[in-house]
Parts: sequence; C-alpha cells; structure tokens
Amino acid sequence: MKDSLNALARDALASLRDLLPIVLVIGVFQIFVFDGPVSRLSSMLVGGLLVVAGLTFFIFGLRLALFPIGEGLAHALAKKGSVFWLITFAFVLGFGTTIAEPALIAVADEAAEVAADAKHIAASLEAMDRYAFGLRMTVALAVGMALIVGVLRILLDWSLPLMIIGGYVLVVLLTTIAPQEIIGIAYDSGGVTTSTVTVPLVTALGVGLASSLKGRSPMLDGFGLIAFASLMPILFVLMYGIIV
Repeated sequence: MKDSLNALARDALASLRDLLPIVLVIGVFQIFVFDGPVSRLSSMLVGGLLVVAGLTFFIFGLRLALFPIGEGLAHALAKKGSVFWLITFAFVLGFGTTIAEPALIAVADEAAEVAADAKHIAASLEAMDRYAFGLRMTVALAVGMALIVGVLRILLDWSLPLMIIGGYVLVVLLTTIAPQEIIGIAYDSGGVTTSTVTVPLVTALGVGLASSLKGRSPMLDGFGLIAFASLMPILFVLMYGIIV
C-alpha cells in the first residue's frame, strides 16, 4: 500500500512538472497579451489542477493495470502457440480500443457537423449520426487490421521500414484520386487513433509478444505497431471516401 501511494505521489509530481510550463505560458498571454479578467485565470488554474489529477490517475492506472494486462495476454497467447487466437485477439484489441477512443469520437462528430454544413450530407441528426458512426467503424476496422499486420510482422520478421514506406506510397496514390472533402479527415484519423486508450494496450501487446518469441528483441521488434495503427486508418478512410 505504501509503495502504491509513493508511486502515485511521484506520478502527481511528474504530471505537475509537465503541465506547469503550459499553464505558465497560457497565464502570461492571458494577463499581459489578451488582458483577460482575473476570474478567467482562476478558472484556468482550477482546470489545470483537475488535468493534473486526471493525468496522475491515468498514468498510475497504465502501470498498475493496462501495461501488465497487455503484456500478460501477449505472453499467454504466444505460449499457447495458436496464431489464430493471437491474430483474433490483436484485431479485437485494436477494434475495441479504437471504437472507444474519445479523440476519435470527437473528430467523427465534428466531421459530421461540417459535412452537414457543407451540404455533403443531410442536415439531420440521423444523417450526422450515421456519418459519424460510419467513420468510427471504418477507423476501428483499420486499426484492427493494422494490429493483424503488425503481429504478422513480428511473427514472420518482416521489414518494418519497407512496410511503412510502401504504405505511405499507397497513401499518396490514393490521395490523388480521393474526394477532396475526405482527405483532411483521413489524415486526421491517423492521428486520433494513437491516443490515450489505444497506445498503452497496443504498445504492451507488441512488447509482450516480441519478448515471448525466441530470436525477437522487444526493442527492435516490439515497437512499430503504433505506426501501423496510424497508417492504416488513413488508407481505410481514403478508400471509404472513394467508395461511399
């Protein structure tokens, strides 16, 4: 219990240290540049403290549960020796974490509103919900497929640089034929998938799997899944725009 409290205190100090420069910069601009009221500064400080608390518990939770769970499941599946279940778990993990990603939900909802304002879809709640849901499902499927590709890369020792270069060449080619309205959304979709929920579990999966296989290095082979999780949504959303 004492060790856990000490770890929580260290995470709190680290979060405060990381956030303090941002708060100071915003505070200086608020007071001396924008000449904002003191009441707004006080609300910003309260919000900053809430963010520090949220970051503290989030980081503490990662080390306490998410990283051990991801690595433990990867170890167990590797020892089981079933490629099918390993790939199935990778897909479900990628799909499940992405569909629940808060950043993706926010971007999908915003994209639906902008599409409705631009008359690309009907300006109704049902049409916007359908558009946002379709976008979220496309990105979630993309991340699920990305983890399958990443797991196969670790198992079969494929070249990460060649796969990433080939993927982005395909992105450039698809960009030339995709509708202009979907290109920005597609590129942003690659960024929002690598956020708070997805990254810890995906990283733990890769490191756990690489450390469980003979001849694989967690440092050399365990990382790289996040790169696929960023690349594949761009491809899928571009194709979604071309087809749909």
